[in-house]
Amino acid sequence: MDTENERKGDYAPIRDPEYPQLGKFDKPLPCFGCGIGWFSFLLGFVCPLMWYYATILYFGNYYHKDPRERAGLAASAIAALVCTITVVITILVIIL
Repeated sequence: MDTENERKGDYAPIRDPEYPQLGKFDKPLPCFGCGIGWFSFLLGFVCPLMWYYATILYFGNYYHKDPRERAGLAASAIAALVCTITVVITILVIIL
C-alpha cells in the first residue's frame, strides 16, 4: 500500500507503529528554531531576567512538553545561578 502512495506522489506518514514518538518532534522549536531555553540563554546576556524566566520554566518541568528544550533551559538556570552569585559577591565587596 505504501508503494502505491509513493507511485502516485502522495506523502506517507512518518510515524512508525513500533515507535509512536518517532514523528512527535518533527516540527521545529519555537523562537527561530533554537527553542525557548537557548533563546533565553542568548537574550539573557542583554537582559539577565530572561535567565530567571527560563529557570522558572526549567523547575516547572516545561521540558516534559518537548525534551529538546531541556539543555537550553538548564544552561539558562546555570547562567542565572552564576549571575546571582556574581551580584551577591559584588554587593558584599562594595558594602564591606
